[in-house]
Amino acid sequence: MTERRTYSYLGPAGTFTEAALAQVPEARGQVWNPVHNVGEALADVLEGRSDAAMIAIENSIEGGVSTTLDALATLPGLRIAGEYLVAVNFVLVGRPGIRLEDVQVVAAHPVAYAQCHGWLGEHLPRHAHVPAASNVASALGVLDGSLPAQAAIAAPGVVQHQDVEVLAEQIGDNDNAVTRFVLVTPTTVPPAPTGADKTSLIIELPVDQPGALLEMLEQFSTRGINLSAIQSRPIGDELGRYRFVIDADGHIHDERMYDALLGIRRFSPRVVFLGSYPRADRRIVQYPERYADDIFVEARDWIRGLLSGEPEA
Repeated sequence: MTERRTYSYLGPAGTFTEAALAQVPEARGQVWNPVHNVGEALADVLEGRSDAAMIAIENSIEGGVSTTLDALATLPGLRIAGEYLVAVNFVLVGRPGIRLEDVQVVAAHPVAYAQCHGWLGEHLPRHAHVPAASNVASALGVLDGSLPAQAAIAAPGVVQHQDVEVLAEQIGDNDNAVTRFVLVTPTTVPPAPTGADKTSLIIELPVDQPGALLEMLEQFSTRGINLSAIQSRPIGDELGRYRFVIDADGHIHDERMYDALLGIRRFSPRVVFLGSYPRADRRIVQYPERYADDIFVEARDWIRGLLSGEPEA
């Protein structure tokens, strides 16, 4: 009998993270372990309690999730195995019998709260905010009285798991909001390229001087690699020092990406390879023909010929 795999995710049941994990075919029918935060999820993976962890890494409205980016930058031994997109919207819920006009304090995860500012300003202009650890935790805190709030912002899935009164639906300010999640595993061999791949890296600049960032970016542009995301995070050792979290179109097995990583390694004092994995949208990566794999192979063969003294054709 095959042993079941364990997946950690930000719980409890009903979170957007659970919805992301539900998109992973190999996770179905396995053990799902709800945790309290990103640090706990990644610790489960590193310490062998879980085979993988689903964590939020980016939101289309708020940008990168700082706790996730900083954890991936500082915890060795992790790889991103895949990415998953979840459309994000919210409901306002309370204990049964509560009315919208009774709400004075709203419990919400800070990211969720930021995405509902407009609706709250229009419908509850005098409300106060109490932070919660997750969207479901905000609802649970209202239900059990552990949070001093009459209502909570939560994911719509909370209605399937908790006895809550829905005070309002579709309260997000942007109907197109999406959160990007990544499935993180222990370090392993990258999966085979699919042609619709993404490579994620964290790169520190060697010095703080004019042109340093440009020199880093040129490692990709001169090889025809598009960067789908670039975010800066403070390193934390002194003011003005940053690391850059980069998503590059392509796979480490692609000759152009392989060559770019060689350049990045020579350039930067510290590079964290987070993984090459299939894009969530499965869009085939486009690039100029002069950066095709066989062009790089031919160029290397030409150099080898020069070094071996072969006559040029």
